[in-house]
Amino acid sequence: MRSSRRARRIQRHYSRMHRAGGLNLVSLMDIFTILVFFLMVNSSDVKVMQQASDVSLPVSTAEKPSEEALLVEVSGDSIRVQGREVARLEEVGAGDDHVAGLFDELQHQKQRRDRVPPEGLEITVMADQGTAYHNLRRIMQTCVDADYRRVRLAVEHQAGEAGAANG
Repeated sequence: MRSSRRARRIQRHYSRMHRAGGLNLVSLMDIFTILVFFLMVNSSDVKVMQQASDVSLPVSTAEKPSEEALLVEVSGDSIRVQGREVARLEEVGAGDDHVAGLFDELQHQKQRRDRVPPEGLEITVMADQGTAYHNLRRIMQTCVDADYRRVRLAVEHQAGEAGAANG
C-alpha cells in the first residue's frame, strides 16, 4: 500500500530526530588548539629553578630574570652539579686553587658541548645564605678556571620600590 506524502514526511522527520547523535569534532579540535597555544605562550614566561628545601637563598631586588644554565648547588656540607654530589665543603678549604671534584665535573660537562663561546659558558651557583664567603669564592673561582666565566648567583626575588638601587 502506498503511503501519502504527509505520512512519508512524518516518517522522515521521525527517523531524523530519533537517530543517534554524532560528535562534532571540528569544534572540539578548535578548543584544544586554542588551549595548546595558550599554554605554550604562557609557559615560556615562567622560570622556576629547582630549589632544595635546605637551601635558604639570599634576598635581592634583581630586575633581570634568571636564565637556564648549569646549576651548582651548595647546601649543608655538599656541592652538587645538576643534583649529583661532586664534592664536599671540607675539600674547599684544602690546598689547591680549585675544588677537585667540582672542577672535574665541570670539565666533563664542558666536553659534552660542541663549542665554548669566547665569553665563556654560563653557570648558576645556588648557595645557602649562610655559606661562608671564602668557600663561595673558591667555588666560583673553580667555575671560572673550568671556562664557566659567566657566573650567576641564585637569589630570591624581593619586590622593591621602583627606582631602588640594585646592590
